Amino acid sequence: MSTTPLENKSRWPVWLCWLAMVLDGFDLVVLGTVIPTLIKTHDLGFDAVGATFAATISLVGVGLGALFIAPLSDRFGRRNLLVACVTWFSIFTIAVVFAPNVAIFSTFRLLAGLGLGACLPAALAYMNDYAPAGSAGKSTTRTMTGYHAGAVATAFLALMVIPDWRTMFVVGGVAGFALVPFLWFKLPETLPAVISLPAPGKAAPREAAPAVEERASFRDLGRNPYPLVAAGVAVASFMGLLLVYGLNTWLPQLMSSAGYTLNAGLSLLLVLNVGAVAGLVVAGILADKHGTKKIVLLWFGLSAVFLAILSVKIQNELLLNAAVFVTGVFVFSSQVLVYAWVSQLFPARLRGTALGFAAGVGRLGAILGPAVTGALVAAGIAYPWGFYVFAGAAVLAVAALVLVPQAVTAAAGTRTAVGPS
Repeated sequence: MSTTPLENKSRWPVWLCWLAMVLDGFDLVVLGTVIPTLIKTHDLGFDAVGATFAATISLVGVGLGALFIAPLSDRFGRRNLLVACVTWFSIFTIAVVFAPNVAIFSTFRLLAGLGLGACLPAALAYMNDYAPAGSAGKSTTRTMTGYHAGAVATAFLALMVIPDWRTMFVVGGVAGFALVPFLWFKLPETLPAVISLPAPGKAAPREAAPAVEERASFRDLGRNPYPLVAAGVAVASFMGLLLVYGLNTWLPQLMSSAGYTLNAGLSLLLVLNVGAVAGLVVAGILADKHGTKKIVLLWFGLSAVFLAILSVKIQNELLLNAAVFVTGVFVFSSQVLVYAWVSQLFPARLRGTALGFAAGVGRLGAILGPAVTGALVAAGIAYPWGFYVFAGAAVLAVAALVLVPQAVTAAAGTRTAVGPS
């Protein structure tokens, strides 16, 4: 499909990329909603060990998809990859319904994750291709609100259908299939077509200037001037998703360890995610106005401060909810600002690869975060040390991003990637 001029804007791409993120939000919480039922009923042979394996292998699949499949959007186009990955994810999400045992269940989750893991980088790369100049921060954070909307919608669906856990995967798969035709027919391609270099002695046609001469690969991230940028982004993304998944998994238990009731802990988890949505809206606006680097450093720094504050027991319920809300504002949008900055630092031809790298490395943090916090819970020191670990992760993200330059100028003979500071 040929590239559609971006001056002819429509709202379809905005909503379609947002809906792709809703599927990511579904995947974030769906296992958490069905695992208690699977363990309680021992359906498919599930126990605590099997549930842990299924949850971990799902994240591994998403990470591998981000690392190795998302970069294909720089070769074959954002639209084509989104269509293929949503279709793939939908097939294997429906397949989970027919799994006869834990091993096959986990295998289908791994395969579904491969498709879904590439959706986030591809959708964000698409939106940054499509967004008007100077609005990359707002476009990225706005698209990522779909992630939390999907998580909330899935949690509400679980309240209606659990203990019928298979219905959860049927709805997720059907929703993906419903999205595919709209992606196919309503999503214009944004990546310029590949144009070969002219023969020696012949001048390139003037209209070929905006085209991309060579598609990207991971090797480009190791070429000057990108290694320092990639390293800083990798550390920050790892720490950012460690916070997101660690808090979403263990906040109720951490608060219970601090002496709060279980119901209070669950309510605070909802407050945390409401804060996340508010933070995404505010962070994108400020990033476009003041520069993404300034805001992402501020956001991670304030995340560290408020996570440390939560290590102190707050008796006043209103103050406690306010503290958790503000923590959600900063923690969740910090990671999204990393994605927004990556989109600005790297040229369009390398954007999908760079975002896939950031998301893929970040998924390692998503696996480690719940594991480390779970070890602290098992050791009986989750409170207050869980919050200290989270605050330390935010500080490490700040240290890594400080080293990343405000703008990147490519070496001679390559394209330039200059983004707002």
